[in-house]
Amino acid sequence: MEHALPAGTVLFEQGEVPNFQVILISGSVQLFGRSADGREVLIEVVRAPDLLIPAAVLTGSPYPMQARVPEPSRFLLVQADPFRDAIDRDPHLARSVLGTLAEQFRRMVRQTKNLKLRSAAERVGCYLLVLSERQGTPGRALLPYEKHVIASELDMTRESFSRALNALTKSGIAVDGQEVAIHDRARLAQAAMPDPLIDPPVPDDAGRQMLDLIGRVKG
Repeated sequence: MEHALPAGTVLFEQGEVPNFQVILISGSVQLFGRSADGREVLIEVVRAPDLLIPAAVLTGSPYPMQARVPEPSRFLLVQADPFRDAIDRDPHLARSVLGTLAEQFRRMVRQTKNLKLRSAAERVGCYLLVLSERQGTPGRALLPYEKHVIASELDMTRESFSRALNALTKSGIAVDGQEVAIHDRARLAQAAMPDPLIDPPVPDDAGRQMLDLIGRVKG
């Protein structure tokens, strides 16, 4: 089943056992974790095309996170049992899913290194550099979510995020609401110290692989 969903839709809750493999065709999905006392943090933003937590679907395990749609997005939903059966029968599909799992594992390792090896200012600086590249505007970055949501993704408080932005004004940025002007990209990079093993561009072949996987599932 293919669905177009509006911003604000909750696809599934943390702790639910998946009945479908959800495939993100266009748009993005935020994955939130919630503690026992109800505190919520943004764990990851998944961008199309990609599978949403296929490890839970393959093992029949509960989702470790809630999935929420921050923008109008399109999805392909495949029932979990037929999806697992198709992987058993089709080695090409199995290889594509395995490649997706490998890339998701690498993303989580990069995220862990980002949080453990960098200061707050370095995390924010690298976030701005990557965001501006993704948006195709190297001279500015438009923050896509509320600042407290971005702060939680970077494992800091809203106040720490604001302090880091303020500290980076000395490195060539200027903040105006949700827009961050990058007046001196070289100075910002010198302060943030981007690392290609943590901040690599999304490889083109990963997108092509996912599109091939979607085509196989639809077929």
